[in-house]
Amino acid sequence: MTPLKYLSFACVFLVPASSVPTNAAPSGFVEGRLKIISPREVELADGTPPVITAQNYAEYPLIILSEDQKKEIVRLTADANGNYHVALPPGNYVLDVQGRMRGHLRAKPQRFTIVSNETVRVDMDIDTGVR
Repeated sequence: MTPLKYLSFACVFLVPASSVPTNAAPSGFVEGRLKIISPREVELADGTPPVITAQNYAEYPLIILSEDQKKEIVRLTADANGNYHVALPPGNYVLDVQGRMRGHLRAKPQRFTIVSNETVRVDMDIDTGVR
């Protein structure tokens, strides 16, 4: 096969693939900080307050739900400093805490909107209710 035939053979397969429209809008991002609040004043034996660790944040996974709160879109855990960051397609969502309805855990679900190529900040406070 001559080089020209190779080129025309490749073009036949590349043209249809390149002409497929891409309707998917670029993602946006949500980021924020998880703050764990305990109404009980707790001190260690030496009188210093306890340190929140990555293990503490792992106990309170965050979930991002669809706007109607019927579908879980993504579940994530804050890092060792309580921060999180995730990419999402454009749309309306709700940030909540997994297991919020159980026990004494109190947190207010946070509604937010993702726009392509933009970052929205949504912080979450969790009251553990531990007294």
